[in-house]
Order: sequence, then C-alpha cells, then structure tokens
Amino acid sequence: MPHVDIKYFPRDLTPEQRQAFADDIAEVVIKHLASKPESVSVALQQVQPDNWKSQVWETEIAPNIETLAKKPGYSM
Repeated sequence: MPHVDIKYFPRDLTPEQRQAFADDIAEVVIKHLASKPESVSVALQQVQPDNWKSQVWETEIAPNIETLAKKPGYSM
C-alpha cells in the first residue's frame, strides 16, 4: 500500500495539472514497486516558503537525513 506525500512551494496548478502530476507519480511507484494501481495513493501539499523549515525540514528531512533515498542539495 504505497503512499507518497509530496510537499512543495505553492504553484498555480489547475486541477487537471495536479491530477496529471499525481498520476505520473503513481505510475513510477507502480512500475518500481510492482504495486497495483488501486493500492497507490498520492498526496500533494503546498507549503508556504516561510513555513518550509518548521513544517518540512525540521520534522521530516533533518531527522531522517541519513535514511533519505535522495538527500536535498541544501541545508537549513
């Protein structure tokens, strides 16, 4: 039951663009994890730049930096 939670700075995406983005992510998960389409879920959450450090960096990135499959090229 893969679940992907993507946080990103706000973008002016139409509902169609958001759906296409989620569908593309789901396809990659299905391909690499041999998952069934109905088992994959994707969350797209916009985070304001001023909140990135407290809501994402300090809670999700920094505490898990050693186990991230892809580490960011920045630090805070």
